Parts: sequence; structure tokens; C-alpha cells
Amino acid sequence: MPIRPFLSGQPFDQEAITATSQALERVCDALRLKMIDDSATRLVAEKIIELAQRGIRDADALVSAVWKICGPIGPDFLLFALGGGTGQAVQC
Repeated sequence: MPIRPFLSGQPFDQEAITATSQALERVCDALRLKMIDDSATRLVAEKIIELAQRGIRDADALVSAVWKICGPIGPDFLLFALGGGTGQAVQC
């Protein structure tokens, strides 16, 4: 799923959209989240967009930054924080 539905008119070039989409897919895959517009996926997308707005435009760097911001012990912590992937998201 591309990140476009979550951009809300944010001005990103195609390269940034590709990188953020790849990062979203990888993080969601690691968390076993479905690539749908639900609260957990939206939280991940918002964090990735926030990082891209700060200038991180590489998919690998975006994924690493998500783990650093939201999961000090990696994807398992973020999955727990997201309610086990049930859509019960909490703020990172």
C-alpha cells in the first residue's frame, strides 16, 4: 500500500513517496499489520511522514528511525505499544 492516502496533501517528490511507501510496508510487515487504513497503520505512517518531513528520505533510514523513536527494544515493543496489532494504537 502506498503511503499516499496518509500524506494529506504533504508536498513530497516521487523519490520521497517511494522511500516512505517502502518504509511503511517494511514496518507494517515486521509488525504483522495489515496494509489498511486503521489506527495502527496510520500511526506508523504518521511517524514515517514526520521523519521524512525532517529530511530522512531513505527507506532504510526511515525504518531504523521508526524503531528508535517508537521501540527502544525494536519491533516487538512497538507491536506491544500498538496493542498487539489489534488496531488499539497508542502514541509513540
